This record gives sequence, C-alpha cells and structure tokens, in this order.
Amino acid sequence: MRVMKKSLIFLFLLCCGISLQAQLGVRYDPTIQSTGNLQYWRPKGNLFVGDCMPFFHKGTYSLYWLLDSAHHASLNGLGGHQWALSKTTDLKTWKQEPVVIGIDEEWEKSICTGSIVFYKNLYYAFYATRLINKEGQVNEQLSYAISKDGIHFDKQKPNPFYTSAPGYSKRDFRDPKVFVDEKTGEFHLFVSSWQESSVLRHAGGALVHLVSKDLKDWKVLDPVLTGQSSVPECPDYFFWKGWYYLVYGDNGDTFYIKSKSPYGPWEEPRYQAINESWTNVVKTAGFRDDRRIASGWIPSRDQDKDNNGERFGGNLVFRELSQEADGTLSAKFPAEMLPETLAAIPLKPVPDLYATAAGADGLNIKAPNGIGAAHAEAIPLNCRITLEIEPAGSIDEYGLYLRANERAESGYRLNFSPNSRTVSLGNTMIRAVEDLDKPVKVDIIMKDDIIDVSIGGRRCIINRTPEQKGRMLWFYAKHGEARFKSVKISPLKEERIN
Repeated sequence: MRVMKKSLIFLFLLCCGISLQAQLGVRYDPTIQSTGNLQYWRPKGNLFVGDCMPFFHKGTYSLYWLLDSAHHASLNGLGGHQWALSKTTDLKTWKQEPVVIGIDEEWEKSICTGSIVFYKNLYYAFYATRLINKEGQVNEQLSYAISKDGIHFDKQKPNPFYTSAPGYSKRDFRDPKVFVDEKTGEFHLFVSSWQESSVLRHAGGALVHLVSKDLKDWKVLDPVLTGQSSVPECPDYFFWKGWYYLVYGDNGDTFYIKSKSPYGPWEEPRYQAINESWTNVVKTAGFRDDRRIASGWIPSRDQDKDNNGERFGGNLVFRELSQEADGTLSAKFPAEMLPETLAAIPLKPVPDLYATAAGADGLNIKAPNGIGAAHAEAIPLNCRITLEIEPAGSIDEYGLYLRANERAESGYRLNFSPNSRTVSLGNTMIRAVEDLDKPVKVDIIMKDDIIDVSIGGRRCIINRTPEQKGRMLWFYAKHGEARFKSVKISPLKEERIN
C-alpha cells in the first residue's frame, strides 16, 4: 500500500512536470491553421510569424519559422520563440506541423533563428539559444538538434555546444547559417556577431566563420563579412548558377553581396532586389526546376497606425528570385501564390485634369506644365490591379493613389520617379529601380492591411497600411505625359487574413 502511494505521488509529480514543461513555450495548434495559399498569412490564435528559415529537399519546400506570441515581449522581452514548420511541394497547398524545436527548459528564453542542412541521411538544425547567465546578463549561445524526418528533432548535448568566439560579443552571437563541405565533411557556420575591437568603433558588425568535422571541436576562421554598422543578422548563403550569394540583415533591412568564389572577394550588385523595408529577414531556398523562392515576414504596425514603427512578428511574404547575366538578383510574385480573383469590374475612368480616356481600360495624362489626374470609383478594398504604364518622353513622376478618397486627400501614393530611380508606396521606398522611363507592367495586390506591388517582374515593394479605406483609385502624371494601359481591377476571392 505504501509502495503504491509512493508510485501515485511519483506519477502525480511527473505529470505536473510534464504540464509545466509544456507551458514553457507558447501553445500552437497546427490543425486549425490554413493549408491553402500562405502568401500574406499569419497563424490563428493571436500569433505571428517571425524569422523564416526555408529549406528545400527532395521536392519539398520546408518553411521553418519563429512562432511569436507577443511581438518579442515574451519571457521578459527575450522572445520566447520556438520553431514551427509549414511544408509544400507546389507552393499552393501546405501542411502545418506542430512545433518542431520548442522551449523545453526554464533557462531557454528563446529558440532563435538558425538554419538547416541535410547530411548523411540526417537533418541538422543549428540555432542560437537566448539565455540569462549566472551574472544576470543576456547571452546568445549556439545549439543544434538532429532529426531523421525534418520534423521530430532531438536537441544534442552539450546544449549549448558553443558559447562564444574570442574577440566577439557574447550578447550578440546568434543566427548560425550552416552548410557542409561534401568533400571534407566539415560543417561551416556563419554566425552574426560584433567585433569587440573593430578598427572603426561604429563598424564592428561581422559574420564569424566556424568550422568543425565532429561538431565538438570548432575552429574560428577569418570572418566572412566585417565592417557593418549593426550586427549582420540572420545570414543566408547559397550557390546558384555560377554565383555565391551572402545575404544578411542590417538595421532591419536585408542586403546581399555576390562572388564567383566561396568566401569572396564580394561584389555589390547593381541593385538590392530583396531590400524592402517592410519585408524583414529575407532568406531563400531552392525549388523545382532550379527556381529560388525567398520568404520573409511583414512586420506589424505599432498600435495599427500608418505612421508608427515596426513591431516584431507579422505575416508571411514570398518572392521568386531570378538571376541576371552579372549575377544581380531580381524579385517578383511567385505565380503559384497569386490570389484568386473574381471577374474584373469596369474601369469607368473620370478624366479630371489634362486627362483623356483611351478605350474601355486605359487613359492618357499629358501635363507638361504641372500635374494631371483622373480617377475611378467604387474600387474594392481587397483587389488585384494590373496595368501597364508608358511614360512618353521626359517626365518628373507618375503613379497612382490607392484606397484614396475625393481629391486624393487620403490614401497611399504609389509613386514612380524615373530621374531619381525610386518607387515609393506610402511611407516606404525602394531605390535603384531601373527602366522607369520605359513601359512598365505593374501588379498590385491589396489584401486587408497589406499592399504589395510588383514592378516589371523585377522589383517589389510592400507596406503595412491599416488606416486608409477609401474606395477611389487616382492616376496622375507630373511634368510630362504618361499612358495607363490595360487597367484591370479584380476583387479578391480569397478569405481574409487572420
């Protein structure tokens, strides 16, 4: 009887331990999540998507991503993040898995961003664990887990396996990008950190280069990137069609450099196609037919106000990359992830100033002495707008006002400036946009509080736009002539974002 009582007490304590352990991380139910198009998606349950870590293997695009519940405020602001997983073979239908790497111990304050590699029939997931050391200071240290199926991972010991590299910050030591040299069997890690004794004090951001054959003894090589104004977060690294690419974050934006050699010397591209201020932590993975699909997240707006700053966590966004002759990358909407639409509505443009109708789906604006404009009414809030804009000769600027009202007093201006080679959407901008003085095809998707624009199938710009709800679409041109052709406005068929 006494033995049975002890056994019952043990089972009770064990169950309590399991229950407490399960509550260390945020609860996530994959069975209630969408399995359809994940462009602009975020999970149900007042949850958000954080940093993405795409991985392609044997026909499956596996999108590992940070599960966020409180805009990085969980566990006293240290994040409390865990790895979730969404998988697809066609970019159209997805399978949602449970949390694949979670918070299992009280000392694990966040399972931070990392990367995956498949080697000798095993999946290796490398990540940083954010923790508080014995002195009460926040440190980031490296951990890894192993899986046979890419879903069920076992954390390896010692955990963490690597605490810091000599001469680099212990507070900022995260986001390992892993790859394996198949010839030597060496594991390589690029780790985001800060050089403690940089020549220029404000330019200590670096990617530490670690190598090991046995995952126990690690050698520190020369950094693969130095001289950054911030910690170069969430690096990505890949070889594609003769070029090596090194991707990294700088103050929230994503940049890349390219080289014909594995570790440089690096070249700056002609333009930064994956640098969109409202697309964070862009990483890429291969896809069928030697394609390259990038993923990132659209940050939330503080207090849902148009002009407030970013908050960690938001919605997914995907881009398809293409490669130009000099290795420069361009970006466009993945064709499979375009939203379904209903039948197009009639344009019915109203020429307001220096504008004339041009058939049923176009108009011309000729305003050499100032600005000309036209508008259309009863535009759905959620719709896809496609058109071609043809500037005629020299012109200062041209564009649209989206979700606008009368006289375009409110709304979001989509502005094209050939002279400055910029495109702006509301309060965000992309630079070095080529060929704006030539005919350009524009594809606009407005879905809930997100506006996404593809420019000529080579550049994209996106913005979080929660406040303006106008039902007018304005066309305009300044100090020149522009022709707006083949305008098509189609309401979205897709259900609303969570």
